[in-house]
Amino acid sequence: MTKNINREKLIKYWIDSSDKDYKTMIDLYNTKNYHWSLFIGHLVIGKILKAKYVFEKGEYPPLIHDLRRIIEQAGIEPDKEKKVILDSITRFNINVRYDDYKQSFYKLCTEKFTTEWLEKIKEIRKWIKKQL
Repeated sequence: MTKNINREKLIKYWIDSSDKDYKTMIDLYNTKNYHWSLFIGHLVIGKILKAKYVFEKGEYPPLIHDLRRIIEQAGIEPDKEKKVILDSITRFNINVRYDDYKQSFYKLCTEKFTTEWLEKIKEIRKWIKKQL
C-alpha cells in the first residue's frame, strides 16, 4: 500500500469524476454528438476502473487508458465477453483523438451503433460499481 494515501477520498474522487462524465456522455448523446458521447463513455469506464483499482490495491492507479490493462492490474480477470467490450471501448478513446481515425469513426457512430454501445458502457459501469 502506498504511503500517505487517503484511500476512501481517492476512491470517492474517481467515482464522482466518473459520475460527472456519465452525465456528460448522456448529454452528448441527446444532442446527437455520438462520437464524443462514446469518447466520454471511455472516460466513464476508465475512471470507475481507477476507483476499483484503488479499492483493490490501496494505491494510486496507473496512468494509462487501456481499460483491460487497468482492470487486470487491479487483479480482476474479466470474462471473455467483458474483455472484448473493454477493448472496444478503449478504441473509442483512440478513434476520437487521432485525425486519421476520426472521420471513419464519425461515420460509424450512428444513433443505433451509439445506443448499443452506451448500453454496454452502462452495464460495465454498473458491474464495476457493484464491486465498490
